[in-house]
Amino acid sequence: MLADIREETPEAVREGLENGTIVLIDVREPGEYAAARIPGALLFPLSTFDPSKLPVGGRPIVLCCGSGKRSAAAYDMCRRGGASIRSHLAGGIQAWRAAGLPVWETAPDTGALHMTAGPERRE
Repeated sequence: MLADIREETPEAVREGLENGTIVLIDVREPGEYAAARIPGALLFPLSTFDPSKLPVGGRPIVLCCGSGKRSAAAYDMCRRGGASIRSHLAGGIQAWRAAGLPVWETAPDTGALHMTAGPERRE
C-alpha cells in the first residue's frame, strides 16, 4: 500500500455521503457490488478501471472496496494517471459494517434488496 495514501474512516465517508460533499466509487467486481454495497456508492470495477472515466465535477472522489487493498491500488492508478482522488475508505466495506453503518444487500434466496446495519452479516 502507498505510504502517503489518504485514508478516511467509515464515519467520515458516511458524513460526506449524507452531506453530498463526496462521490464514493466502489472498485469491487459487479457480483460483489450486487451482493452488498454502501448506499450511494457508484461501481467502477478494478478489473476494467480507467481513471479517465471517473466522474468529474465539484465533489471529491473517495474510493472503496472490500478491505481497502483494491481501493488503494485504484488510488495509485489514479495518481499515476493524473486523476484527482481525495482518499479511500480504510478497511473498505468490512470497516463500514463493523462501524454499524447501513449496507444494501441482495438476499441470495430471493434476490430481494434490503438494508442491513451493524457488524452482523448474512452469509
